[in-house]
Amino acid sequence: MSIEISKVTANIGARVLGVDISKPLDEEQVTAIREALNVHKALAFDDVHLDDEGQQAFARHFGDLTTAHPTVAAVDGAPNVLPVDSERGRANHWHTDVTFVLNPPQASTLRSITVPPYGGETLIASSAAAYRDLPAPLRALADTLWAEHTNDYDYAVPDEQIDEELAAQRAQFTSIKFRTAHPVVRVHPLTGERGLFIGGFAQRIVGLSVGESRKLLDLFQSYVTRPENILRWRWSPNQLVLFDNRITQHYAIDNYDGRPRRLHRVTVAGDVPVGIEGKESHSIEGDASHYTSVAG
Repeated sequence: MSIEISKVTANIGARVLGVDISKPLDEEQVTAIREALNVHKALAFDDVHLDDEGQQAFARHFGDLTTAHPTVAAVDGAPNVLPVDSERGRANHWHTDVTFVLNPPQASTLRSITVPPYGGETLIASSAAAYRDLPAPLRALADTLWAEHTNDYDYAVPDEQIDEELAAQRAQFTSIKFRTAHPVVRVHPLTGERGLFIGGFAQRIVGLSVGESRKLLDLFQSYVTRPENILRWRWSPNQLVLFDNRITQHYAIDNYDGRPRRLHRVTVAGDVPVGIEGKESHSIEGDASHYTSVAG
């Protein structure tokens, strides 16, 4: 049976049929999935029967793996697997994975482990569609800008809502401080597409004040999060979603009344982002060599 790609929305997302990702893939299958990822940005695989090792083996078809996270603990016995568990906190803010390091992951895989009876969707947005949507003057401005991304940022939660457990989670997340300057417009290394490379870890536009930066980042972000640019993925058991972390953002909706929700994440190591003038991102603070290698 040949691989079949079925679009889910106009701007982002497709289902992949006709391939058993629990088995080693041949070169033709990997090429077909990579090409589909380039076009659709996020791919969903149904009825997958993978354990942690199988998820890692699938992700390795697309490159070397990162460890689970620069500061957050992995699944026991699986250093490349991050538990995305409602018991350990909720990523209910728009972000691209780990953009505070020099070379964020190129791709992320999420596999459903425990699915709540309702809610708990993952939103995935196309930052390429967002860039295309920008009016010409805003696009020209974005092309010139750089932003500092950091894991040490304001979560905008009132102090009275921070209990000891949440404070401990924050302390772990920021146990190593990272700051990296990335282009606001990133050129995809495989397709040449331009996308807005911002999200929750982008805290300041280089050369502007925090207040000025926030206004501009919010303006650009409003194009990323237009409903037309978003895939709203409702999880079912035994699913895996692969998305291109270089040209998407995502958000886990906290709308399931505190029911258990657990996914496992495995990420593929990425390259150093490049802006439209060919200039590479640069690290300001923090060494992430324990998390990901930088391809030469």
